[in-house]
Amino acid sequence: MLSRVANSIYWINRYIERAENYSRFVSVNLNLALDAPGILTEQWEPLLIATADNYGFFEFHSRANRNNVIDYMTFDKRNPNSIYSCLAAARENARTIRESITKEMWEHINIFYLKIKETQSAKNWDVEQLQQFFTEIKDGCQLFWGIVDSTVTRNEAFHFGRMGRFLERADKTSRFLDVRYFTLLPDDEAFGSPQELLIWTSVLKSVGAFNMYRQEHRVINPSHIVEFLILDKSFPRSVFYCIRQAELSLYEISGHKMTEGYSNPAEKSLSKLRHEIEFTEVEDIFEKALHPYLDEFQIKNNNVAKTIFETYFGLKPIEQ
Repeated sequence: MLSRVANSIYWINRYIERAENYSRFVSVNLNLALDAPGILTEQWEPLLIATADNYGFFEFHSRANRNNVIDYMTFDKRNPNSIYSCLAAARENARTIRESITKEMWEHINIFYLKIKETQSAKNWDVEQLQQFFTEIKDGCQLFWGIVDSTVTRNEAFHFGRMGRFLERADKTSRFLDVRYFTLLPDDEAFGSPQELLIWTSVLKSVGAFNMYRQEHRVINPSHIVEFLILDKSFPRSVFYCIRQAELSLYEISGHKMTEGYSNPAEKSLSKLRHEIEFTEVEDIFEKALHPYLDEFQIKNNNVAKTIFETYFGLKPIEQ
């Protein structure tokens, strides 16, 4: 398989997953506004910091209010991570490899992109309209995954895309958890307060984990939430589950048996990260502190992606 084609498929999946997660990021604050009107002030800068978009944002805006942040994270072409930019990049990648993806995939990405392109701003929308819009974004991304699942042969192309999707999802789940770290509460409303529990509940709802979490735990407990979203082996958005699934696809690509050890640097780096998470307990995370742990994971996850690029996609000199 051509590395150019594999790289495009990998990034189509990462961009669609990123677009979905950005819609979920905004839902964190919108859910808070609905769940606790008048109790918590809306804070939008934490979303920018958690996604590392704050540096680019303040080049164009002086205040991180609702309208500016939502527009920057959703429609701004100057932001390479905005929902519009992600869908535009996914569409461009799909256009260049139309012969390697299914007709249904191309048509859905194209229609999805054109729909977002028609909407230039959401500055005058109320909370209900915003919620409806971001629900449509999430539904469109979920429909794409359904199309992939039902129309793509389980070959190298499928596993490159699947690996990209789960690496992206693992990164964004860690950033959802990090939103709490950057959200400011008054000193008398710190650990264990109703305000903090509302924030944790919104984090669960934003990753679609609330119902599954409540089936396992009766109360909203930060320690249980962290354990569920990082270490759970069955929930499809937990960090461990995502890294494990990406690892399985990586070994499917090489055809190498996992029981025989790694066969290239990409497999080594991803398997090492998976082992570290698998043998971590929630007490270990809080002993290090949640934010430093998540920050370290994000760096390691990015290094895995870099190693995958160098192994499969990077141009290599021809040996004489």
